[in-house]
Amino acid sequence: MTPNDIDLVQSSFAKVEPIAGDAGQMFYSRLFEIAPEVRPFFTGDMTEQAHKLMTTLGFVVRGLTTLETVVPVAQKLAVAHVDYGVKAEHYAPVGAALLDTLSSGLGDDFTDETRAAWETAYGTLSSVMITAAYGETVQ
Repeated sequence: MTPNDIDLVQSSFAKVEPIAGDAGQMFYSRLFEIAPEVRPFFTGDMTEQAHKLMTTLGFVVRGLTTLETVVPVAQKLAVAHVDYGVKAEHYAPVGAALLDTLSSGLGDDFTDETRAAWETAYGTLSSVMITAAYGETVQ
Protein backbone atom coordinates (compact mmCIF):
# COMPACT_ATOMS: atom_id res chain seq x y z
CA MET A 1 0.00 0.00 0.00
CA THR A 2 1.22 3.46 -0.82
CA PRO A 3 1.02 6.36 1.63
CA ASN A 4 -1.70 7.81 -0.61
CA ASP A 5 -3.71 4.56 -0.37
CA ILE A 6 -3.43 4.65 3.41
CA ASP A 7 -4.51 8.27 3.52
CA LEU A 8 -7.53 7.56 1.30
CA VAL A 9 -8.61 4.58 3.41
CA GLN A 10 -8.15 6.44 6.69
CA SER A 11 -9.82 9.67 5.58
CA SER A 12 -12.78 7.86 4.04
CA PHE A 13 -13.22 5.68 7.13
CA ALA A 14 -13.24 8.81 9.28
CA LYS A 15 -16.36 9.85 7.33
CA VAL A 16 -18.01 6.50 8.02
CA GLU A 17 -17.26 6.40 11.76
CA PRO A 18 -20.10 8.79 12.69
CA ILE A 19 -22.55 6.31 11.15
CA ALA A 20 -20.69 3.19 12.32
CA GLY A 21 -23.79 1.48 13.72
CA ASP A 22 -25.73 1.94 10.51
CA ALA A 23 -22.70 1.01 8.42
CA GLY A 24 -22.25 -2.21 10.36
CA GLN A 25 -25.90 -3.13 9.84
CA MET A 26 -25.63 -2.26 6.13
CA PHE A 27 -22.56 -4.46 5.84
CA TYR A 28 -24.25 -7.51 7.30
CA SER A 29 -27.44 -6.99 5.29
CA ARG A 30 -25.37 -6.87 2.13
CA LEU A 31 -23.18 -9.81 3.16
CA PHE A 32 -26.21 -12.02 3.84
CA GLU A 33 -27.72 -10.95 0.54
CA ILE A 34 -24.67 -11.92 -1.55
CA ALA A 35 -23.48 -14.84 0.61
CA PRO A 36 -26.48 -16.33 2.44
CA GLU A 37 -24.43 -19.39 3.29
CA VAL A 38 -22.56 -17.36 5.94
CA ARG A 39 -25.73 -16.33 7.83
CA PRO A 40 -25.64 -19.40 10.13
CA PHE A 41 -22.22 -18.29 11.42
CA PHE A 42 -23.92 -15.38 13.20
CA THR A 43 -26.15 -16.54 16.02
CA GLY A 44 -25.77 -13.64 18.44
CA ASP A 45 -27.05 -10.10 18.63
CA MET A 46 -26.35 -8.52 15.25
CA THR A 47 -26.24 -5.00 16.69
CA GLU A 48 -23.39 -6.13 18.93
CA GLN A 49 -21.77 -7.95 16.00
CA ALA A 50 -21.98 -4.81 13.86
CA HIS A 51 -20.33 -2.84 16.67
CA LYS A 52 -17.51 -5.42 16.92
CA LEU A 53 -16.99 -5.27 13.16
CA MET A 54 -16.72 -1.50 13.07
CA THR A 55 -14.43 -1.43 16.11
CA THR A 56 -12.13 -4.01 14.53
CA LEU A 57 -12.21 -2.24 11.19
CA GLY A 58 -11.32 1.02 12.92
CA PHE A 59 -8.34 -0.66 14.63
CA VAL A 60 -7.12 -2.01 11.31
CA VAL A 61 -7.62 1.26 9.44
CA ARG A 62 -5.78 3.26 12.10
CA GLY A 63 -2.99 0.67 12.09
CA LEU A 64 -2.28 0.74 8.37
CA THR A 65 0.83 2.83 8.96
CA THR A 66 2.10 0.24 11.45
CA LEU A 67 1.18 -3.06 9.87
CA GLU A 68 3.50 -4.90 12.24
CA THR A 69 0.91 -4.26 14.97
CA VAL A 70 -2.14 -5.09 12.85
CA VAL A 71 -0.95 -8.25 11.09
CA PRO A 72 -0.55 -10.46 14.18
CA VAL A 73 -4.02 -9.47 15.43
CA ALA A 74 -5.54 -10.16 12.00
CA GLN A 75 -3.79 -13.53 11.83
CA LYS A 76 -5.17 -14.57 15.23
CA LEU A 77 -8.63 -13.40 14.23
CA ALA A 78 -8.45 -15.43 11.02
CA VAL A 79 -7.41 -18.58 12.84
CA ALA A 80 -10.23 -18.10 15.36
CA HIS A 81 -12.77 -17.73 12.55
CA VAL A 82 -11.92 -21.20 11.24
CA ASP A 83 -13.72 -22.62 14.30
CA TYR A 84 -16.88 -20.78 13.22
CA GLY A 85 -16.77 -22.50 9.84
CA VAL A 86 -15.28 -19.64 7.84
CA LYS A 87 -13.53 -20.80 4.68
CA ALA A 88 -11.05 -19.03 2.44
CA GLU A 89 -13.73 -18.48 -0.20
CA HIS A 90 -15.82 -16.44 2.25
CA TYR A 91 -13.30 -13.59 2.19
CA ALA A 92 -14.34 -12.49 -1.32
CA PRO A 93 -18.00 -11.79 -0.46
CA VAL A 94 -16.92 -10.07 2.76
CA GLY A 95 -14.73 -7.75 0.68
CA ALA A 96 -17.58 -7.14 -1.77
CA ALA A 97 -19.99 -6.35 1.06
CA LEU A 98 -17.44 -3.98 2.58
CA LEU A 99 -16.96 -2.10 -0.69
CA ASP A 100 -20.71 -1.93 -1.27
CA THR A 101 -21.23 -0.59 2.25
CA LEU A 102 -18.56 2.05 1.80
CA SER A 103 -20.02 3.05 -1.54
CA SER A 104 -23.49 3.42 -0.03
CA GLY A 105 -22.27 5.20 3.08
CA LEU A 106 -19.87 7.59 1.36
CA GLY A 107 -21.78 8.29 -1.83
CA ASP A 108 -19.86 10.63 -4.12
CA ASP A 109 -16.92 10.61 -1.68
CA PHE A 110 -16.28 6.97 -2.61
CA THR A 111 -14.28 7.82 -5.70
CA ASP A 112 -12.62 5.30 -8.00
CA GLU A 113 -9.30 6.12 -6.37
CA THR A 114 -10.74 5.56 -2.89
CA ARG A 115 -12.30 2.28 -4.00
CA ALA A 116 -8.95 1.12 -5.40
CA ALA A 117 -7.23 2.01 -2.12
CA TRP A 118 -9.79 -0.02 -0.15
CA GLU A 119 -9.43 -2.92 -2.58
CA THR A 120 -5.68 -2.88 -2.03
CA ALA A 121 -6.05 -2.68 1.74
CA TYR A 122 -8.62 -5.47 1.91
CA GLY A 123 -6.67 -7.61 -0.54
CA THR A 124 -3.51 -7.24 1.51
CA LEU A 125 -5.20 -8.00 4.81
CA SER A 126 -7.37 -10.85 3.56
CA SER A 127 -4.35 -12.48 1.94
CA VAL A 128 -2.48 -12.40 5.25
CA MET A 129 -5.51 -13.79 7.06
CA ILE A 130 -6.14 -16.59 4.57
CA THR A 131 -2.51 -17.63 4.67
CA ALA A 132 -2.55 -17.67 8.48
CA ALA A 133 -5.78 -19.65 8.72
CA TYR A 134 -5.47 -22.08 5.83
CA GLY A 135 -1.87 -21.94 4.63
CA GLU A 136 -3.13 -20.84 1.23
CA THR A 137 -1.61 -18.07 -0.79
CA VAL A 138 -4.03 -15.71 -2.46
CA GLN A 139 -3.16 -14.23 -5.84
